[in-house]
Amino acid sequence: MRVMVLVKATADSEAGILPSNDLLEAMGKYNEELVNAGILLAGDGLKPSSAGKRVAFDGASRSVLDGPFAETRELVAGYWLWEVRDMAEAVEWVKRCPNPMPGPSEIEIRPLYEMADFAGAMTPDVADLHGRNRDRLGG
Repeated sequence: MRVMVLVKATADSEAGILPSNDLLEAMGKYNEELVNAGILLAGDGLKPSSAGKRVAFDGASRSVLDGPFAETRELVAGYWLWEVRDMAEAVEWVKRCPNPMPGPSEIEIRPLYEMADFAGAMTPDVADLHGRNRDRLGG
C-alpha cells in the first residue's frame, strides 16, 4: 500500500525558519532507515506558502491566487511517499520520526488510491491510458 505522509506546517515553517543542523542530521538518519527498509519512494520539504500559488477552478474558468495562504494548520511543510504493508506499519514508522518542527507539530498519513479502487468507475480504454502513464513514470 502506498501512503503520502504529510508534515503539517507551523508558524515557524511558514516564516521560512530553517531546521537546525541537529534536526537535519536526525531527519537524514531517519530517511536512511526508511531507504534501508525499502519504504521510502520520495520525499522533500516545501518552501513556505508565500512562495506558492493556488489555481482555483470553477467550471472552465481558472484564477491564480498568490501565497501566503491562511490557516497554517491546513498547510503542508513537507512530505514522504512510502510503500508499506498497511496503515499500522505507516503509523509505527511515523511514531519513530524525529519531531520535524522545533515545537508542537503533526504528521498526517493518507493512503493513495490504487488503480483497483477505480475498477468499476472507468472503461478499459481509460484504464489503459492511466496504466500507460504510470508505466512511463516507472510506477
